[in-house]
Amino acid sequence: MAASAPPLSRYEFSEPHMGTTFTIVLYAADRTQAAHASRAAFARVAELDARLTDYRDDSEAMRVSREAVGRAIPVSNDLFRVLSMAQALSARTGGAFDVTIGPLSHVWRRARRQSELPAEAEVQAARKASGYRLVRLDPSARAVRLATPGMRLDFGGIAKGYAADRGLEAMRAEGVSRALLVAGGDVAVGDPPPGERGWRVAIAPFDNRTAAPVTSIVLANAGVSTSGDAEQWVEIGGIRYSHIFDPRTGRPLTGQRQATVVARDATTSDMLATTMCVLGPRAGLRLANDTPGVAAIVGVRSAGLRVQWAASRRWAMYGVSDLPVPR
Repeated sequence: MAASAPPLSRYEFSEPHMGTTFTIVLYAADRTQAAHASRAAFARVAELDARLTDYRDDSEAMRVSREAVGRAIPVSNDLFRVLSMAQALSARTGGAFDVTIGPLSHVWRRARRQSELPAEAEVQAARKASGYRLVRLDPSARAVRLATPGMRLDFGGIAKGYAADRGLEAMRAEGVSRALLVAGGDVAVGDPPPGERGWRVAIAPFDNRTAAPVTSIVLANAGVSTSGDAEQWVEIGGIRYSHIFDPRTGRPLTGQRQATVVARDATTSDMLATTMCVLGPRAGLRLANDTPGVAAIVGVRSAGLRVQWAASRRWAMYGVSDLPVPR
């Protein structure tokens, strides 16, 4: 008679990466296996941070931004994969999602720090150095070429979700499949905890990330991301400017928006949550409905009014009844 598998115990680990805290919850046979799997995941996340960040001049993303202008250069599989997925979504949305927004990100980060709007000439110069159509990908050579000097890749709308997915992969390779990885507003979940049908993932409230969650959903082998501007914004001249901006105009969003997206992986949910904030409820939910395996909600508030919620068609499958969204 075959020996039964040992019971699994719950373990939790956290480390700082990508400007936030990455938290892993997993079930393993013992602490040694749990620690080994978590170390593998965090090492993979750290590797991706070194490749994809735009906060370090020695990252691969910044090297490509400098060296690929006017000539194709080979890149790592991770960078090429992330850039390919980003470009595909950019084409679908007419540039509402765009990882070439680095020059604009730099301008508006400084504006938020100084609480002062940038000069119009500065915004226009950044726009000229941005645009997904300025990127050329060569899959056969796994190479990237940028068309214009001054371009700067910014993977802020995809990197954390991609890292969460790759962290789950790293744990699976170590024999741990019942795991959850939280990366700020992005969550990747693997097989469910023992005896459960999935992981219960809380959805952040619209205004205050430290308040109790407004609801929760149960997921397995999926990704869920929430994007919004509850924390990162600045008021200038009586107008509230979000840290999220529309790549098509080069301007920050005004008012408040939040999107939560469930998808087959956290890379997709991360990209779509950011994009839906830019697109707004009507176009954003159309995008969600047209993307296989995706469910989403969007909340919008303008000038002190009540939050208006809207949901995609698939949202009802999660059985959420305590969130005021129309079916």
